[in-house]
Amino acid sequence: MLGLDISSSSVKLVELGRDNAGNLVLERCAIVPLERGWITDGHIEKFDEVADAVRRLVKKSGTKTKNVAMALPPSAVITKKIILPGGMSDQELELQVETEANQYIPFPLDEVSLDFCIVGPSAASSGDIEVLIAASRREKVQDIQGLAEAAGLKPVIVDVESYASRLATGRLIENLPNKGAGSIVALFEVGALTTSMQVIRDDEVLYDRDQAFGGAQLTQLIVRQYGFSLEEAESKKRSGELPDDYESSVLRPFIESMVQEIGRALQFFFTSTPHNKVDYVMLAGGSAALPGLTAAVTQHTTFACNLVNPFEGMEIGDGVRLKKMTREAPSYLTSCGLALRRFLQ
Repeated sequence: MLGLDISSSSVKLVELGRDNAGNLVLERCAIVPLERGWITDGHIEKFDEVADAVRRLVKKSGTKTKNVAMALPPSAVITKKIILPGGMSDQELELQVETEANQYIPFPLDEVSLDFCIVGPSAASSGDIEVLIAASRREKVQDIQGLAEAAGLKPVIVDVESYASRLATGRLIENLPNKGAGSIVALFEVGALTTSMQVIRDDEVLYDRDQAFGGAQLTQLIVRQYGFSLEEAESKKRSGELPDDYESSVLRPFIESMVQEIGRALQFFFTSTPHNKVDYVMLAGGSAALPGLTAAVTQHTTFACNLVNPFEGMEIGDGVRLKKMTREAPSYLTSCGLALRRFLQ
């Protein structure tokens, strides 16, 4: 199964396998940029153009796999944890979930795609179970299903982007001292227009927040400084072909404002929860790999900051260009989490 991540700035694909010893293998990964305005706030504005980009992505990756896991942005999904009596049959449980869902979902149920899973026994009341329900407008689900189908793929799973990125991050947290048990990790995903933050401890989300700040602002600064078109600025930003004063007059001020944003987001977390520190800051997303960013975050916040490579500890297949993959790895967090769903069925 492929993991296919569709964001406002690009479409990304990851395919994972296992070797004979059971180790994860990165078989394929590829990325195709999207033009600005094709997708806004998770809404597909230019269906044909995005579908064409997905087709090119599949071709570029060289995969023959058709099954695909995709995800919706958290803003398009209502999630709620509820407590239900244990010991119900699957059918009874389904009916009960629908009854409960009616209270939390502001749309008629026949316009909604709904799913649920049992999290485990309830901590508060013995004999009861904790159930997570997730619901989205059916048209949102059909939109991304349609994109996959237009590219000749078969959508098998629709996940939530933040859940997929947590799944991929969970593997990395296990590599921390003491397998990461009890560690508070602040994960920042720096997108083109939005930076999302999730604070995680032992698989539980303590806090999450989105900020309107991202890599597109760096592109705008390049446009303003050198008079390039948006497309030129974006491609020169990716290739690194920029004038000599770029680092001092554009990159460094951008990194400083990004560090301020990250520091501010952490302060919000501290003031609205009982916590006053995090153990690790992890950075993912297209702009996370900017030179000097992790060091600047560590210095500003005093918390250890590292760059996320979701393929850390995996074998790398022959079809992967190592240097390119290493450079782009932080962008693949969500698509890697989606690809991991293959092994969780």
